[in-house]
Amino acid sequence: MQRVLCNAFVDTLTEPEKGHPGSFRVEVWGRSPHDYTRFYKIDAKDDNMAAQEGIRLFVEEMESLFGSKD
Repeated sequence: MQRVLCNAFVDTLTEPEKGHPGSFRVEVWGRSPHDYTRFYKIDAKDDNMAAQEGIRLFVEEMESLFGSKD
């Protein structure tokens, strides 16, 4: 399977509060041949978790677009 290489940038829309997740806008962009940019609105307990989820969604989408190659 070809690896999907990407980076993420996170903007905080609303800060997490005790017992409630925050809302984050996550921009994820990939490297060739997955040189796409996607934006996700993700509710998470912190910006690191939001970035991880954004990357997970991006990788899932790229794998479905390009097909998994074993």
